[in-house]
Amino acid sequence: MATPRKRLTREESQAQTRERILDAARAVVARSGFAGASVRDIAEEAGYTQGALYSNFSGKEPIMLELLRQHMREEAELLRSIVEGSDGASALARLRDWAATLNADVDWSMLALELQLLAHRSPTFAAEYEAVHEAHAEELGSIVAGFYRSLGREPQLDPRELAAGYMALAHGLALQRRKDSEAPAGRLIMTFVEALLATAKPV
Repeated sequence: MATPRKRLTREESQAQTRERILDAARAVVARSGFAGASVRDIAEEAGYTQGALYSNFSGKEPIMLELLRQHMREEAELLRSIVEGSDGASALARLRDWAATLNADVDWSMLALELQLLAHRSPTFAAEYEAVHEAHAEELGSIVAGFYRSLGREPQLDPRELAAGYMALAHGLALQRRKDSEAPAGRLIMTFVEALLATAKPV
């Protein structure tokens, strides 16, 4: 006898709908770019009406911001687990492994860049984008500070400034990369990280 399927609560159903919309938005933007992705395209990809989409998000830009938040949150959680879950030498080795995969997803890299460009063109979008970006930079700065502490070193600059520099380097290299080429961002970032560590003063 088949086990009856558990009925979702209203909150669970709404969360499932939002996730399907976000997954659909990422797929549509990867194919068509931000400008070419319409709300109707996203709704159809997710299997919903535009009305269902608008009941969860006020438009395309809030969907993109939520995708950005999710990506940044996952990235920060992973980096924090690397730094806090190992001693200094092990953390450095695990960081190299992570860096080797940086910008491997060209579609995501391009989406992040499109959102950054949109923030320069749209004052309304810029305010929300900057809030998300600043929160991420603050979180990464905290992780950088913890990483230096684990190695018994003192950062030469404010850890948040170092984190912002690494982010800018990753985004800039993503802009230059072709889909069929190697992603050099991680290798170059680790070159800078290790060079800075070599000249950092012991605590």
